[in-house]
Amino acid sequence: MNNDPGNISSRFQILYEDNHLISVVKPAGILSQSDGSGAEDMITLLSDDIARRRGKPGRAFVGLIHRLDRNVGGTMFFAKTSKGASRASEDMRTGNFYKGYLALTAGWLAGEEGWLRHRLEKDAKQNRVFPSEQGRDCILYYRRLCGIPESGELPERTVYFAVPVTGRAHQIRAQFALSGAPLLGDNKYGTGMLTRRHELGLWSALASVRKTVDRGERIWVNALPDGALWRDGDGKLPGEAEAFICSDTVKTLLPAIKSECGFGGDDDDCF
Repeated sequence: MNNDPGNISSRFQILYEDNHLISVVKPAGILSQSDGSGAEDMITLLSDDIARRRGKPGRAFVGLIHRLDRNVGGTMFFAKTSKGASRASEDMRTGNFYKGYLALTAGWLAGEEGWLRHRLEKDAKQNRVFPSEQGRDCILYYRRLCGIPESGELPERTVYFAVPVTGRAHQIRAQFALSGAPLLGDNKYGTGMLTRRHELGLWSALASVRKTVDRGERIWVNALPDGALWRDGDGKLPGEAEAFICSDTVKTLLPAIKSECGFGGDDDDCF
């Protein structure tokens, strides 16, 4: 078993690893799984990496548990065995898989914390969602963590903690934009202002799943964004955001959010 957060592979950092599960930091710009285009994807990179470390030819089994959009980086869990995949997928369906994100905006949501509720429908051809009475319920919790002063070409920014309870496609991006606070760098739902390709103000900061064998134990992983978009004029990530993501408070908050909503589980899980 490897629980060393300092373990870094050639393309990604390993946050946690045991016989059944592995958690890594997915870099923004890399696909979660292959789309047939030949672009880099995490399944292939992980499979090759695990096989190399085991000293065996060919590729190792890696199962997809949840997804992140290509331009969203941060924590992800993958399965190394079919049992790990099955148990983790069960946690996704039953609401026992917890995820928390950092969202960076140039606008403000109402209040220091609250809920966003919309009905969103997906247009598969355009790969985007839009408000519709025929859409699916989307529920999102947010909490304002801090602000980042204007620096260089970057405007004044606000850092939010976001929990997409329902796990719908593009949910965080669309709901923030519809509520008057689009994410920085979001060309699909916002202005895309002042950012490079694949640089989006959204980061998977925290994830948690139950262990595959001992279901009474829970794995927690966290990671902080490393892009300039998230830094102040001195090149530092705001201490308030780092302290919150690494605190025990957030571990209590995530199950409480799902309990308050009474929502059983996630599905689309692509933000």
